[in-house]
Amino acid sequence: MPPTVIPYVPQTITVHMGPPDSAAENVTVSFPDYVKNVASSEIYPTWAPAAIRANILAIISFALNRVYTEFYPSRGYPFQITASTAYDQKFIQGRNIFENISQVVDEIFNSYIRRTGFVEPLSAKFCNGTTTTCDGLSQWGSQALAEEGYDSMEILRRYYGDNIELVTGAPVTGIQTSYPGAPLRRGSQGPSVLQMQVMLNRIAQNYPAIPRIQPVDGVFGPDTEQSVIRFQEIFGLTPDGVVGSATWYKMVFLYVGVLSLAELVSQGQTFYRNEFRYADSLREGDSGEGVKVLQYMLSVIAEFYSSVPATAVDGLYGPATVRSVRAFQQMAGLPQDGVVNERTWNAIYRVYAGITDTVSAYTNVIPEADRPQVSHITQYPGAPLMLGAEDTRGGAN
Repeated sequence: MPPTVIPYVPQTITVHMGPPDSAAENVTVSFPDYVKNVASSEIYPTWAPAAIRANILAIISFALNRVYTEFYPSRGYPFQITASTAYDQKFIQGRNIFENISQVVDEIFNSYIRRTGFVEPLSAKFCNGTTTTCDGLSQWGSQALAEEGYDSMEILRRYYGDNIELVTGAPVTGIQTSYPGAPLRRGSQGPSVLQMQVMLNRIAQNYPAIPRIQPVDGVFGPDTEQSVIRFQEIFGLTPDGVVGSATWYKMVFLYVGVLSLAELVSQGQTFYRNEFRYADSLREGDSGEGVKVLQYMLSVIAEFYSSVPATAVDGLYGPATVRSVRAFQQMAGLPQDGVVNERTWNAIYRVYAGITDTVSAYTNVIPEADRPQVSHITQYPGAPLMLGAEDTRGGAN
């Protein structure tokens, strides 16, 4: 079974002791100590255990989302999070830690919540629920629910929705960065080039002046160079076609932004698999799950091949699906009849699989509610992965 990407838990986290642009000092502490400090600063040790646990999971998840999305490093800051409650969570340097809170953190510091089917830790925002309210968890409300008998996950689902799940046993490692460590330029090859191409193509959906890269193949060729140059021109970077750290982190910043990965309501990074076996020919007027799977594959392909128009994933084989099929058939050198026989189906699947086998960590084309029947994969890959990580062992994530 293919693996799921599980973001890592950092051994340490660097906290800026004020708003991002302030001259405050940066303090580096162990991640469990950070969570203990925030929890002791945000909630009361006399609260019910379920409320304490729910709040700690929210604190952990929010902090891990900041780490996973490289929220501050992608903006040029040398820290992972701030102590300003206007931006992040309350951290008070040198404060006392409550014993029962410390014990809970030691038990669950490498657990977090995420949307079902998403990879990134949930940006689990919260407020006290009395003097301030928000779309996330109410701290005092969580205590009231705990007193009514709700357990920690029931409390969290009450505020974040039923489509969340708990990840446990996440790997612990030092802070890692997505930047490959050396500039990427024409002639470069490998996973980092692939990651960069995927980020650019997704950003190009919001900034159409950036040329799409086709195919997304991990090879830094002329088309990739032109796309990089246009990106650099648009965002005020030196237009040399070389992806150094400044260009890379501008891409990360925009990629996280267009997917809202650092927001409570996120488009999310998704990891799904499906059964894509050919069953019977499909044509205009057909409907059902087979059509929906076909539409899903075509919509993924459309993300990377501009000659193939996307189609809604609604299970109805209408004119838009016919146009998408015919465009694919033309691209693949097949008869352009708009009918999906076994030959066309297999050709569509081969292109789809070629994309998802290499860039499935970024396949976020169809909203979860519109996807065909899928199964969530829950096997840990055995090594910590981060934003943009690629599975090199084969198979779709």
